[in-house]
Amino acid sequence: MEFSAAVLAGGKSRRFGRDKARFVWKGKSLLEWVMDSLRAASERFVVAGRDYGDLGYPVYPDLIPGGDSLSGIHSALSHARHDWVAVAACDLPNLRPEYWSYLLERTPGRRAVVATGPSGWIEPLAALYHKELEPLAAMQLAAEDYYLKRFVDLAEALIVPWEELREIFGEDLFLNANRLEDLIGSAD
Repeated sequence: MEFSAAVLAGGKSRRFGRDKARFVWKGKSLLEWVMDSLRAASERFVVAGRDYGDLGYPVYPDLIPGGDSLSGIHSALSHARHDWVAVAACDLPNLRPEYWSYLLERTPGRRAVVATGPSGWIEPLAALYHKELEPLAAMQLAAEDYYLKRFVDLAEALIVPWEELREIFGEDLFLNANRLEDLIGSAD
């Protein structure tokens, strides 16, 4: 199945202390790790408020700014050429192509496929969304409701349990580099 892929790199990286997307870890930038996991996509692009064009991918800003990650998802859905859009945060370097294939197998009859992580919370920035959700994201942004859990609930997403994913992909699948320290000990 053809699908689009958008990596969200719009955060200010305050906790990380520098631009996360460009941070080199294990020989590649965090953005490149995530892009590599999405190599099966027919199109790949970045949604960000700064220029990452030098990394070789089209870059689009938020069309409705101010809504944090929901603005990024909305922009991804708006710019994507294909019905299904893989949306990933730039700070999830352990995502793999097999993870995205696993989610894609679960799309029939759905508008979104979202995993839960080790904490039991959903992982809405490592998920698949159908393009038909773009008006829903726009409505939620217009209401200044930026809560991603509500968006996932309204999309009636299939929620893939962490236990299922952990067994297949391992404990560190959703390693999230919010702070530089999050990558320490993960360099092997």
